[in-house]
Amino acid sequence: MRRIGKSSLRIIGGTWRGRTIRFPVLSGVRPTPDRVRETLFNWLGQDLTGWQTLEPYAGSGILSLEALSRGAALAVAWDIDKRSMQALTSTSILLKTKYMEAHSQNAQAALAQEKRRFDLIFLDPPFQENPWPWLFGACAPLLKPTGYLYAEAGMALTPPAPFSAYRHGKAGQVHYHLFCFSAEEND
Repeated sequence: MRRIGKSSLRIIGGTWRGRTIRFPVLSGVRPTPDRVRETLFNWLGQDLTGWQTLEPYAGSGILSLEALSRGAALAVAWDIDKRSMQALTSTSILLKTKYMEAHSQNAQAALAQEKRRFDLIFLDPPFQENPWPWLFGACAPLLKPTGYLYAEAGMALTPPAPFSAYRHGKAGQVHYHLFCFSAEEND
């Protein structure tokens, strides 16, 4: 059952640091906490100028907004919930960015149709699902050779080839990971 109402988060870094965004409160949506976002963007470096990002399970879209705030050239966000994507589009208009694409789409279907390649893909599917067996394979052809795959899960993940673990952290029940292509894949 979906809860009605609004929730908010603040952008923690970059040009829009301190700006509050609002999004619908939906069951199963757990926005990435401030501390985890701070760690992630410390791992990546604060300057994402020119990067292109993809967020197939966007929810609030906070990871895409954090990337844009740090200079990303494009953030593509998908979520199956139309209200979430309408809120993200409204936020993009308020922030006066034309670099956000927000679409109400099923992640699996959208990943199968996407042809662009990205510097960073954010993966934060609902914890009650287990999309990892197909999700890593669906993302591999969409990631640039020097790109990163960020994943949040309720358990530690071991990436299959062609990925290798770059960084891992845990906050409460959330395991967060940064993967890259294995060194052999980039040779």
